[in-house]
Amino acid sequence: MALIRGVRYAYQLIPGGEPCLFLHGFTGAGDVFVPVLERMEIYGCRPSAILPDLLGHGASDVPDDAARLSMDETVRDLDALLDEMGVSSCRVVGYSMGGRVALAFAAMYPHRVRALVLESASPGIEDADEREARRREDDRLADEIEARGLDWFIPVWERRPIFATHNALPEEEKARQRAIRRSGSARGYAQSLRGLGTGRQPSYWNVLHTLTMPVVLITGALDAKFTAIAERMEPCLPNAVHVTIDGAGHTPHLEQPDRFAAKLVDFFSGAECIG
Repeated sequence: MALIRGVRYAYQLIPGGEPCLFLHGFTGAGDVFVPVLERMEIYGCRPSAILPDLLGHGASDVPDDAARLSMDETVRDLDALLDEMGVSSCRVVGYSMGGRVALAFAAMYPHRVRALVLESASPGIEDADEREARRREDDRLADEIEARGLDWFIPVWERRPIFATHNALPEEEKARQRAIRRSGSARGYAQSLRGLGTGRQPSYWNVLHTLTMPVVLITGALDAKFTAIAERMEPCLPNAVHVTIDGAGHTPHLEQPDRFAAKLVDFFSGAECIG
């Protein structure tokens, strides 16, 4: 646990070679990437992994003011967290919500990001009216989560169409993901939506051209929406490649962890990656 700018962040630090910051998605926690790291080591790549629970998730704090969970505040926290660890720059991997945060972090602190992996991520909603509609939708869901609790929310979240491909997961993996979701709280997820939901995120489409670090965009071949977003992002980024992973939907790191780990190892190949 680290006190960062007045709030407590839970995190894991798994020692190895080149530092890499892993950012989970909504209802996740740092633990979600541990199986990927185990597979990366099998492939001969063991980064020094920083696995924080973002605010409102896992064992990290849930600020009373939702603005404290905003994108701007979150990336400032990550900057301070790296300072706390004595890490001047690192590779950054972000999934979904964590991918949005990773992209914002790279835009605000490009000198700290040696390479960027965006899994099933988006630069945000460009149209202001659509963004406002999504904000209202996020707020309504936040209110309902607080009113009805995790016992209602987790099954509802797991039944979202974007996670339909999870039906093929082994039962033990489904149980592990459910346990990670239950490590958070209804209040935490509600505050995360109010502060860091897609509806409150600024659009980063107009800054993609400024991100000159190596970028890989990873999507599941079965996730048509985010594959299309990545295909549009790729030519906007000066040094990017888009790869798809067969047999996966929105969560390649979960549905095809071996293939996902192999893509990371390919991208991070080099002497610095060997732990």
